[in-house]
Amino acid sequence: MVLRAHDDGHENDTVPGTSGSPDAPAGARRRALVAGSVGNFIEWYEFGVYGYFATIIAARFFTPEGGSDVEGLIKTYASFGLAFFFRPVGAALFGRIGDRIGRRPTLILVICLMTGATTLIGVLPTYATAGAAAPWLLTLLRIVQGLSAGGEFGGAVSLMTEFAPDGKRGRYGAWQSFTVALGLLGGAGAAALLATVLTEHNLESWGWRLPFLLTLPLGGVALWLRLRLDETPAFRREAAAAPDRVPARTARTGEVVRAIALGAARLMGWSAAGYTFLVVLPAYLQSSLNASFQQALLATVVANLGFAASILPAGALSDRVGRRAPMLAGAALVVVASLPLLNLLQDEGVSDWWKALALFAAGAVVGLMAGPGPAMLAEMFPTDVRYTGLGLAYALSNAVFSGCAGLIITKVIERTGSVDIPAYYAAATCAVSVLALAGLRGDAHRKALR
Repeated sequence: MVLRAHDDGHENDTVPGTSGSPDAPAGARRRALVAGSVGNFIEWYEFGVYGYFATIIAARFFTPEGGSDVEGLIKTYASFGLAFFFRPVGAALFGRIGDRIGRRPTLILVICLMTGATTLIGVLPTYATAGAAAPWLLTLLRIVQGLSAGGEFGGAVSLMTEFAPDGKRGRYGAWQSFTVALGLLGGAGAAALLATVLTEHNLESWGWRLPFLLTLPLGGVALWLRLRLDETPAFRREAAAAPDRVPARTARTGEVVRAIALGAARLMGWSAAGYTFLVVLPAYLQSSLNASFQQALLATVVANLGFAASILPAGALSDRVGRRAPMLAGAALVVVASLPLLNLLQDEGVSDWWKALALFAAGAVVGLMAGPGPAMLAEMFPTDVRYTGLGLAYALSNAVFSGCAGLIITKVIERTGSVDIPAYYAAATCAVSVLALAGLRGDAHRKALR
């Protein structure tokens, strides 16, 4: 068996119509979809909350008396980015465990780690209380979150796609991205609600902690769901045949590495544009365009609604026409539309309705990449390395192009004074993804997962 990184790793002799799991009961498929989705929701809810409260966290943890607000925001994004750089470590660590002992036990472990670390952020002492220890404690918990998040994606996508029925792998995988949108919307909704019902003083002194503490009951529900999971049929078949395949695994190592690099390039635009428009936007609007906290959150909610609206249709479309067409369309649209979109937001003469429509459209364009993306990655790797391979491709792309988005954009704007930097950043990364996606095979969606 040979894994060809340039053609998504499919063998030429796979049989159409066998991409699903015919031995999986319908109830097991539903449980897999819900249990895989809920962990993603919690993960991205927390990352969204951290991004939306970035200016408050900067003031509470990274800005000592007399410190610069901009410098504090840069340090906050540095902590944000550091967690992303531990994602590949988590993807490799938990991916290896998941490919050896199973998807179910590994996903149970990572949800416990994510829930615990996020809840503890809600009770951390601030700089005013703990001094220099406060930012270090926050960064340590961010590292734990990064490790667990790195193990979440590969397991959740493997779970969903390996349980998917024939012809529905794109739809099942799209639920991973859809719950990303729901998590970001949940975080934005929690932040907006608190900003509405609390005074500014209460929000900054203790109100920001509440969304992090809410993770504890959410994590309890996710754990209960994952304890009821069955192991995937694909993993059970692979585990039964594993002793006979060790030499083949060793021979494929170089090809797997190349597939990981190619997968990361295909996701680069999704990662960068997604975080630029859906997470970094609130702090950008506040620091560069003088928007209020409530206005920035409202803009983010609108963009995330557009993102959520297009994900499932894009995943379903990719089951009919292939993954390449919708993903290429999304990346190309970001390349040509990023700067006009940002200029529209900067124009005080444009009505709020037009700005809202533009933000909705920007989110929808990112959704064109995010919907088919998980299934596309799952199709690039065989079962015995799928958890590790797709998890690493996703984690590496996110570490560099999502985790650093806020830090890069804020720092370059500070140095250059140009408020167009977010558009250039999203367009440049999507241009690379266009090139990587151009070689995506058009019939991969019709073939069986190996």
